[in-house]
Amino acid sequence: MKISILLPYKENFSPIYPGAVSLFLKDTIPLSKFKKEIMVYGNTNYKTRLLKNYENLEFKKYFFKSSSNSYLKKFIENENVIKSKIIEIHNRPNYVNTIYNKNKNIVLYFHNDPLKMKNSTSIDDRINLLKKTLIIIFNSKWTLNQFIKGIKKTYYKNKLKIIHQSTDKKKINFKNKKKIIIFVGRLNKSKGYDIFGHAVLKILNKYSDWKAIAIGDEPREKIIFNHKRFKKLGFQYNSKVTSWFKKSDISVVCSRINEPFGRTALEASSAGCAVIITDRGGLPEASSSALKIRNLSIKNLQKKIEKLINNEKYKKDLQKKIFKNFKLTNELASKKIDKYRIKIIKS
Repeated sequence: MKISILLPYKENFSPIYPGAVSLFLKDTIPLSKFKKEIMVYGNTNYKTRLLKNYENLEFKKYFFKSSSNSYLKKFIENENVIKSKIIEIHNRPNYVNTIYNKNKNIVLYFHNDPLKMKNSTSIDDRINLLKKTLIIIFNSKWTLNQFIKGIKKTYYKNKLKIIHQSTDKKKINFKNKKKIIIFVGRLNKSKGYDIFGHAVLKILNKYSDWKAIAIGDEPREKIIFNHKRFKKLGFQYNSKVTSWFKKSDISVVCSRINEPFGRTALEASSAGCAVIITDRGGLPEASSSALKIRNLSIKNLQKKIEKLINNEKYKKDLQKKIFKNFKLTNELASKKIDKYRIKIIKS
């Protein structure tokens, strides 16, 4: 009995620039009852892999031919040989039509806004997906609600599930926390990095014992801030990011856009940071006890940060509350996924 997991084309299933999908699979597959039956399929140029049970789908690439179509063709050729019991497609609704076969048990995972994804934007598109899949899994209630807009409940009753992204709850000592404000993610305007930078510069000029760290990059946008206590570290491996979260007092996730979920807020919460988030999309589901900004601006973000800086007890209490309330563990997510796999296998 085999379970095939298909990644989006060019998803880096590698420690180098891994996407949220890859990190989710890396964390949950080793805990699955079916870990020996699972094989992850993808296509990446990086040689190092996140897990051993990964196969890189190799095919010739032509300048005038769709590599994505060749990728799917290679996957289908492989499936015709191994005949998996379950095919789990991650974050590519447009793959469903190509792979669909009435004898295939297809599970589709959404990690992004369904209304902004190919073959999922219209009501007809989404009804078609419901007809061709056994289960559709969403990484937040927000993404699920986006999917069902305009669709009658009779089409999706008992077919849609929520499994939040997950991480391990870290072992931390709150006494080791430093006066550091951290930002992790793409350093662009959609993630609110410009707002973060301007607010933090005001903070650093006012409070000489505080520092700021930005982890990430963005080659398409150059947003530069200069301050001797504001360090931009660029890309860091996930283990290094975790170590920074564990020592940082405050984590800011100030996206302008509706985030489907918010893995950065999730990881900061699991490491006991005092987390500040914008009240957008699925972000509140990633850190239910975080401080929320409803109207994002430099002034409003500065106020939230200063509220924590000026009240040590409030800051420490919030850190402990967020850490205590963190429940979205890898073990929980893996158990939920296996529950649906068992149901399909028995049916």
